[in-house]
Amino acid sequence: MSHKVKPRTLAGTLELLPNDQILFNEMVDKIRKAYESFGFLPLDTPILELSEILLAKAGGETEKQIYRFEKGDNDLSLRFDLTVPFAKYVSIYQNELVFPFKRYQIGKVYRGERPQKCRFREFYQCDVDVIADKLDIINDAEMVNIIYTAFQSLNLAKFTICINNRKILNGLFEALQIADKKVEIMRIIDKIDKIGEKAMREELEKLEVTQNNIDKICEFILISGSTSEKIEKLKSMQIANETFVSGLTELEKIAKYVTEFGIPEENFKIDLKIARGLDYYTGTVYETFFDEYRNLGSVCSGGRYDNLTEYYTDRKFQGVGISIGLTRLFAQLKEMNLLQASNHSIAKVLVVPMDENCSNFALKTAKQLRDSGINTDLYSNFQKDMKAKLKYADKQNIPYVCIIGENEIQENVVTLKNMQQKTQEKQTVEELIKILK
Repeated sequence: MSHKVKPRTLAGTLELLPNDQILFNEMVDKIRKAYESFGFLPLDTPILELSEILLAKAGGETEKQIYRFEKGDNDLSLRFDLTVPFAKYVSIYQNELVFPFKRYQIGKVYRGERPQKCRFREFYQCDVDVIADKLDIINDAEMVNIIYTAFQSLNLAKFTICINNRKILNGLFEALQIADKKVEIMRIIDKIDKIGEKAMREELEKLEVTQNNIDKICEFILISGSTSEKIEKLKSMQIANETFVSGLTELEKIAKYVTEFGIPEENFKIDLKIARGLDYYTGTVYETFFDEYRNLGSVCSGGRYDNLTEYYTDRKFQGVGISIGLTRLFAQLKEMNLLQASNHSIAKVLVVPMDENCSNFALKTAKQLRDSGINTDLYSNFQKDMKAKLKYADKQNIPYVCIIGENEIQENVVTLKNMQQKTQEKQTVEELIKILK
């Protein structure tokens, strides 16, 4: 007797039953349509890359999390995000692309993190970026519009898109003469909603930031009020620092454009606590939260970067982009019972021949339905009785069953059964197509 291997799925990966996969695919389709509605072009890059490409900029924790191996003479790695492959892509094809280049990519990425609840080693990201030699600030505002459109289409819960500008933070640190610690400080600030102000102050003390500067940082990031009030309070601080002033000017312009895009005030706000821990962001930064489920963390984030391709080409590109971590978001929402599928089946109708003698008519009917754009399943086990065939349709959540027997063939019709209403009536194939469309 051969040894049996226990079937199991690797921790930190996600496998779904068909109904949930349909729901996941619906979310992907809605996000894709939202991205494409703004004219963004599809892109797909390899999951496998040469390690020297992926690691050109990576370091620290990122490098530790990369899945890396050798195959023959090649040193290979699995991509850990979609941004680095995008930078490589732009560098290779820069003479063939039209700028500003707007692309979206939806695909799997891999990180060797310790698997936890709703934290994955393999997961989907849904990225959208625009890149050019010089990129006007209106593109940063358009990202807010894209986030708004995507989450409106998903219709999951009330959400708020929070933005800040790294230049404002950098300018503040320069004015306080603590710019040499800005990366560490911003990573601490970025955690304030998780750890609280007291813990944030303690971490800043460990960095040997003075109490006076800690007070000023806290006063700054906790500025409250409406969008316009926050901007006025920032102006009233009268920080005579060029970087600070530049960031504030950009933030004010974005707020103006966001209003002109027609995004409701309840879905957008300036949040000076948003810092984004990654050090390659140089301007606008984004975080998106569900208002009633802040414990989920940011469900869409991103920002502006000044030189995406610096490790691959001397040509400088400015860019701005956002990303939705869809696998984690899906798992969290499922756990909280916040997801509802609009469709429970791929097939709209199941064609059921009563026996093998009816198969020719059934096959022709199924083809006519498919040619008309109707997803059609065909029940091909002729030995089963009608009860079993209807049970199959019911379990598969197929809303209609098209029954074909000798009488139907003689009359050149089909019997259409509505599985929800438990009704049935004879129809010509032409009438059937109209009903199912």
